[in-house]
Amino acid sequence: MITVPGPAQPAAAGDRAAAAPAVRVEGLRKRYGDVTALAGVDLAVQAGEFFTLLGPSGSGKTTLLRLIAGFERPDGGRIELGGRDVTRVPPYARDVNTVFQDYALFPHMTVAQNIEYGLRVRHVPKAQRRERVSRALDMVRLPRLGSRKPAQLSGGQRQRVALARAIVNEPQVLLLDEPLGALDLKLRQEMQLELLRVQREVGITFVYVTHDQEEALTMSDRIAVLNQGNIEQIGAPVVVYEHPETAFVAGFIGVSNLIERDGHRITVRPEKITLLEGFEPDPPGTHVESGRVQDVIYAGVLTRYVVDLDGGGQLVVSRQNTEAPAFRHTTREGEAGTAREDRAPAAREDRAPAAREDRAPAARDLRASIGRGDRVRIAWRTEQAFTIPHEPSQDPNSGEGYR
Repeated sequence: MITVPGPAQPAAAGDRAAAAPAVRVEGLRKRYGDVTALAGVDLAVQAGEFFTLLGPSGSGKTTLLRLIAGFERPDGGRIELGGRDVTRVPPYARDVNTVFQDYALFPHMTVAQNIEYGLRVRHVPKAQRRERVSRALDMVRLPRLGSRKPAQLSGGQRQRVALARAIVNEPQVLLLDEPLGALDLKLRQEMQLELLRVQREVGITFVYVTHDQEEALTMSDRIAVLNQGNIEQIGAPVVVYEHPETAFVAGFIGVSNLIERDGHRITVRPEKITLLEGFEPDPPGTHVESGRVQDVIYAGVLTRYVVDLDGGGQLVVSRQNTEAPAFRHTTREGEAGTAREDRAPAAREDRAPAAREDRAPAARDLRASIGRGDRVRIAWRTEQAFTIPHEPSQDPNSGEGYR
């Protein structure tokens, strides 16, 4: 039976392997011709951790994963797995398994045969293979599909089979190269939760590659943000999102919202900004600026307002849609208005004045909605804006609010 491991215990004196990270790379370098894929990367992944390598295409994240797996040889640096130097060790001799985006299932084999393939190569007895395959199928919630061929499965089911084939060998580290990239949004979100559940149940160290910021924030214990072969920042999702150390991290994870003030570059997240209307007073302890709404973007659960600031720069403000949305349009004369067909019945203009005064709050909100071209004021608490250094060599002042 597969059980959830308990808290890690301190290593005994002299037991360096037990104390070592599951994965450690030091000064790792890799070039392809004139292109530098990795430029001296250092990181350590702890045992049982869900660690994500996040970055855009060409940032070096997949190269780093392939180096850890042994599919590529580094030009310099060192790779350790559980304290053992595996820099020159071939892939089959490393205690890792890899799950690829295309799943790489054998089409002529059944699901069960695909899963047990690695066990057969290792000459595991047949009875043990059947037992472990059955447990793996239960783990990925495909208990009755062992006799099917991959072509008879959906994309999500094939992804689960690839995961089962990887975990059945009980590797020390599981490497996942954008395994959900081929799935549609809803299935991808469901599989994120499934991967998290499986990882917590088996307790294997996951090193996960993705370019999807939301996926990384949702699933990871820690994130390493890569850019042009370098690691820009490593930290827990809340730290990387709330306290970006570089302009790249601020812009790549979420909305950048970078502006220049008093010789400093500062960033503040859209949901931290309050949109003030009319003569609404300035909230205490906030920094307030005025501007004009350049665009309004409806995104379901929230609406984004792009505001051009009078003091220079542009910020995006997010407001949760707690009421029915107001649909604004611009007339030919350039005057903003509300689409008549979207007004609540109680808000019709042919009602008596007394009735109009008794409109429901939601109807009043519709009439008072903010549209393109409107003048607004925006406010944020000073401790929720952070300074971004102009030069990478500078120490980030991410722990202090902008004043």
